[in-house]
Amino acid sequence: MKQGKLPHDLLADLLGRLPARDPRVIVGPRVGEDAAAVRVGDRLIVVGMDPITFATDLIGWYAVQVNANDIAVMGAEPKWLLATLLLPQEATEDEAASVFDQLAEACEELGIAPIGGHTEVTSSVGRPVVVGCMLGEMDPERLVTTEGARPGDAVILCGPAAIEGTALLAREMGELLREKGMGEDAVARARNFLFDPGISVVAAARAAAEVGVTAMHDPTEGGLATGLLELALASKVGLEIEAERIPILPLTREVCSRLGVDPLGLIASGALLMTVRPEEAEGMLGALRGLGREAAVVGRALPESEGLSLVVEGKRQPLPRFSRDEVARLFDESGERD
Repeated sequence: MKQGKLPHDLLADLLGRLPARDPRVIVGPRVGEDAAAVRVGDRLIVVGMDPITFATDLIGWYAVQVNANDIAVMGAEPKWLLATLLLPQEATEDEAASVFDQLAEACEELGIAPIGGHTEVTSSVGRPVVVGCMLGEMDPERLVTTEGARPGDAVILCGPAAIEGTALLAREMGELLREKGMGEDAVARARNFLFDPGISVVAAARAAAEVGVTAMHDPTEGGLATGLLELALASKVGLEIEAERIPILPLTREVCSRLGVDPLGLIASGALLMTVRPEEAEGMLGALRGLGREAAVVGRALPESEGLSLVVEGKRQPLPRFSRDEVARLFDESGERD
């Protein structure tokens, strides 16, 4: 198999083989859900796990951010982190210390307590890998899932598409971008997309949950298009998305153009997908913009039989599907990384 997510149909089949034994599991393993939720007393404990495999620098910081996002989009507060750090045999003690410093800084920034994990030097990896497991807690009645969208809902995107992918490509393939004519200042600004606009959606998810959503999802690997597909599969709805309404920053378009990448299939942490009842859309946009976040109604949910479509210049066409993230495809095809 090629690197990237498992195909959704295969994953659904594999998840269907897992036993469901504990009625306290409110949200278990499902395609499209960002985390699990388990009832403990009168609270829900929300648990998510994500590895960092594409990035080489700032992997500790990445691990905290992307795992906190998965907890936040369920409506919970990220609280505790376990992290597994796998280092290749060529790694130095300074490199190990750097990852720990990044973990500490990011946890301090988000008010998260590191509570354990595992470290190992192993010949099984050729580059550092961090696997984060984040836990949060919440009142059960505030739970948000990916499966709550209903026909007629407005689809809102908070944050520009492909922020993480833009930064990742600039950091991993900066030399290639410069060879293809991109200026040093532009490469530096693209690298900084991790922090400005930034890949955390914790504050935005918190605000959205307060206003009220029918579904939320954190589109990551496979980009916005895959995030939309996962939302549709989880909610059993169709979607009609207006291409011109999707916010994509000019620098993202430039990076993608120079590298031959489709921004809709590019890893998308920093964007937050949600659905709301149509009468709530303007209030939601106001709340998100009040945080200084760019947000737009990009489409609407339809009956499942309508399928998934992208409207481009007034013409309806199938929403593009990506068998794997554009970053993985580009790395495989080019073999080049800084």
